[in-house]
Amino acid sequence: VFTPKAAALFVATGIGLYYYFQHEKQKLLEQKQKKLESRTVGRAHVGGPFTLTSHEDKPFSDKDLLGKWNFVYFGFTNCPDICPAELDKIGAEYGNIFQSVFISVDPARDTVLQMKRYLADFHPCIIGLRGDYATTKNVCKAYRVYFSTPPDADPKGDYLVDHSIYVYLMDPKGQFVEAFGQSTTSEEVVERVKKEIAEYEQETGRKV
Repeated sequence: VFTPKAAALFVATGIGLYYYFQHEKQKLLEQKQKKLESRTVGRAHVGGPFTLTSHEDKPFSDKDLLGKWNFVYFGFTNCPDICPAELDKIGAEYGNIFQSVFISVDPARDTVLQMKRYLADFHPCIIGLRGDYATTKNVCKAYRVYFSTPPDADPKGDYLVDHSIYVYLMDPKGQFVEAFGQSTTSEEVVERVKKEIAEYEQETGRKV
């Protein structure tokens, strides 16, 4: 017999379970948030605002990095061997959630046309970017990149440019995730990228 006492107990139990599950849900949300925060604490501050010109002669800024995973690499088109090898590394096909960015550290010689010709030999996902010397210097500083190109370099000069050799992995929020050195193989990059994407999707609860 469903007595008033039994009904009251049933309602009380239901309310108790509701608040219990609400409490547990809140705990899970807080744990997820703390985990997200812990991933950002201690990260190197790499990246920042910039506006450059793409190899398609279109404006491209840091805002164009948002919403996708990005590889960011700094080099120059007259580089004999290192830059081609690193560009091959970031040309892997990850689908439309990814884009690869190649920023020139040789503004004197790397014109829009030169960048377009050069990148024709690489994966079409790679976006070439260039700017004047001051802009190039600022974006290199933001990404902690060293480069030796003098401000008065001769566009017709035959010179090499010494520069940092790192491929930066940036998440869809534009935050730095990892820097891959020259010794990192393409296979290692692919595995790390897959791992980071899986963790990001699990922690944020959404796919890019």
